[in-house]
Amino acid sequence: MINRRMILGALGAAPLAAATLYARAQGYPSKPIRIVVPLPPGSPPDVLARVVAERLQDAWKQPVIVENRPGATGMIGMEAVAKSAPDGYTVGVMFLTHTVLPALFGKVSYDTNKDLVPIANLAWIYNVLVVPTSVPARSAKELADLAHAQPGQLTYGSGGNGSPAHLVGESFKQATKADMLHVPYKGPAEAVQALLGGQISAMFATTSVAVPLVNAGKLRALAVTSPTRLAALPSVPTMAESGVPGFDLREWEGMVAPAGTPRDIVSKWNEELARIMRLPAVRERLSDLAMEAAPPNSSEQFASLVHDELQRWTRFVKATGLKAD
Repeated sequence: MINRRMILGALGAAPLAAATLYARAQGYPSKPIRIVVPLPPGSPPDVLARVVAERLQDAWKQPVIVENRPGATGMIGMEAVAKSAPDGYTVGVMFLTHTVLPALFGKVSYDTNKDLVPIANLAWIYNVLVVPTSVPARSAKELADLAHAQPGQLTYGSGGNGSPAHLVGESFKQATKADMLHVPYKGPAEAVQALLGGQISAMFATTSVAVPLVNAGKLRALAVTSPTRLAALPSVPTMAESGVPGFDLREWEGMVAPAGTPRDIVSKWNEELARIMRLPAVRERLSDLAMEAAPPNSSEQFASLVHDELQRWTRFVKATGLKAD
């Protein structure tokens, strides 16, 4: 009799739980939403967040505030997300850098695997190897040859230790055995200014930053990290075409929430983000910035990507002995 009652109770509870989840999702959101960007305004994650925020406000009829929390190569902003209330009203933009920081610094104030819930990957971003016009190299191979001829004399800049430009730069050094010195700055904007001023020799800049500067003749593009040429820079070869085969590296940017955020809320975010990223106007806007909208993906698929990237960059740090400069 007890077992029968327990079974009947459980069967009755299942529809009730489902109804409760449905009702909660239907009532969400009922107040302003915050999207934390761990980099300064104007950075690719910031631009992506603002594109998404505008569409979310229209769809959900609630204010969506983009809050920039730069510092410590993105760790300050991501910590703010991880330690926020898991109610769906605070999310953050996570990118490639966050999967190398634990291995690079040994310990961060949050656990990337346990304290954050991946919602969806939103965009892919490629980098462009650029140099000041005063640098004589006109291809990636020529830059590597120049570094071989002048060991330790050439420098490359980045927006900080563990930033995408740093990781791509170290990958280039590993692939070509080029002896170049890494110079980290407080952010991508400072690194680009140093490059324009001739204070550093090269940089793997994001396409959104590199394209207008290259088109204006202020920098020379040597190669792109994409597997095929970019429509925004059709005359610039890929790394393979430029003499560095087997080099295919792209950045990713997605949305995460604090661990413990209700599953139904995560699902609602995932569905809405997929709808937004399919909008022609959004895809066109990202394309103008040389960003590629990611195909629709589930929370589980994005979690798998983050997990794989954590393992990949941990191996990379150990294999190369990469240090925070």
